[in-house]
Amino acid sequence: MKNALIIHGTEGYPEENWFPWLKKQLEQYGYKVSVPKFPTPKNQTPKHWFETLKPYEQDFNNGTILIGHSYGGAFLLRILEKLHIKIHAAVFVAASAGIKPIKYYEVDRPLVEPEFDWRKIRTSAKHFFVFHSEDDPFICVENGEKIAKEVGAELIRLKDAGHFNARSGYTKFELLMEKLKTIL
Repeated sequence: MKNALIIHGTEGYPEENWFPWLKKQLEQYGYKVSVPKFPTPKNQTPKHWFETLKPYEQDFNNGTILIGHSYGGAFLLRILEKLHIKIHAAVFVAASAGIKPIKYYEVDRPLVEPEFDWRKIRTSAKHFFVFHSEDDPFICVENGEKIAKEVGAELIRLKDAGHFNARSGYTKFELLMEKLKTIL
């Protein structure tokens, strides 16, 4: 079954930014799309986030697309380390890989330390997409460069996209959907 999971970031929630728009877009292609509410900022730990993820993991298969924004992108890296199957695609948007400066590094630290198992991550998805903005006020673009390099993907580097959130004008994310259409 084709399914997708969108993972928000720190202090995020399912109805923000481009998440509802992307959910509707993917549903038009026959995807079952979930956008869970992860605990943040209280209880924002890898342990609590994996507990929240647990009910969705049973649906992961070779038709699954996982999309992580900000802290959700770092969490996606940890998910990929643990997968025992190869999913269809992993999408990272303004994701943290632990390279400073990161505005809220202490929040990210439990997720980005120790170093990621890039070899395992590389083999966990058929397709990878990495988006980052040169003017991201929270997570420097070097994080996007690192993720793209390690997974063997092109960095889709934008100017003036900020943190790809509503404050930066991202209530839709048409470029992301265009890229996904190439693999749907």
